[in-house]
Amino acid sequence: MIDFPKSTVVHRRLPKEAFYKHLPLSPALKAKFVSDVERIQVENSLRKDNLNLAKESKIKEILLLSITLKKQDFDGKIVEAIARQNPHKLVFLLVYKDNRQLAVYQSKLYQAEWVQEKELTLALHGSTMKEIWDDLVRQIAISSEAVLQKKDVSLEKQLENQDEINRLKKLIEKTEAAAWKEPQPKKRFELYTRLQEYKHQMEEITNGKA
Repeated sequence: MIDFPKSTVVHRRLPKEAFYKHLPLSPALKAKFVSDVERIQVENSLRKDNLNLAKESKIKEILLLSITLKKQDFDGKIVEAIARQNPHKLVFLLVYKDNRQLAVYQSKLYQAEWVQEKELTLALHGSTMKEIWDDLVRQIAISSEAVLQKKDVSLEKQLENQDEINRLKKLIEKTEAAAWKEPQPKKRFELYTRLQEYKHQMEEITNGKA
């Protein structure tokens, strides 16, 4: 569940036209916006006053924006366009039937895995709006426990490590599949050597050396 205080609840529906008519979208992406998005709604507004925070922060407001979809295969460029053009910090809740996906824009768009509504979790931690925002980004963007445990590094470095883990996972899967299919011993050995290097790089990151 999304555990936000009742004082932050908004539940205000926003007209789709207000978004796709003013966003710098290509004709194809604008057509997807019209055809794929059913409803956009501001669910919560997080501010210093309604969270009873004592300290000031450069971040004044964080909005939880729900986007109800007509199909799950949704182009993330639309979410990215909304985030880049909005002055607020935005957390996105993508909704398709009983499935939910959280997304957040921090230099680029990060999307969590799709989960059932009952499995969705998101909570607030921090004594300032900046701390709360950084923690929300971590909850959504970072899936590696090894990265999350690095409390002494910045959010940017954690995201960089997570990006590298994601890249290496794809390379390891691709190289393993290629090695199994390769009939020539020499090429298979080259692939195996490359695979070991990818795994070594992954070990360096997850063990805290990177």
